[in-house]
Amino acid sequence: MPVNGRSHIRIARPSRDLAAAERFWREGLGLSVVWRSEGGSEPGHHDLLMLGWPDAGWHLELVHERARPVEPRPTEEDLLVVYADDPVPDDLIARLERHGGKRVASPNPYWNEWGVTVEDPDGYRLVLCRRAWSNS
Repeated sequence: MPVNGRSHIRIARPSRDLAAAERFWREGLGLSVVWRSEGGSEPGHHDLLMLGWPDAGWHLELVHERARPVEPRPTEEDLLVVYADDPVPDDLIARLERHGGKRVASPNPYWNEWGVTVEDPDGYRLVLCRRAWSNS
């Protein structure tokens, strides 16, 4: 099977608190839980939470290893951008904030003009862009 534009993408990140991350991504943004597992407390074993939309070609994987937690180290430029092709609803931003998100200004003026940036509970940034995007 070739690797091409239809290949599924997994975005993997460490998380301090999977329950807080789940509230933000599931209850805030509306992603579904694709998979969940508990790995136990021994080194090398980790808890796993995968979230995505059922029809998407990508999903978000969040991991937490209780024995040796990896501290998330996001920067201002670690972005997950969702192109909405419409204005970003104020109620969506409010819902993200109620579920652990924090609205922040982007250092890149483009994202401030065309979208809204919200940090998740681990500090990673979600940009909801009102523009559309296509690679073709």
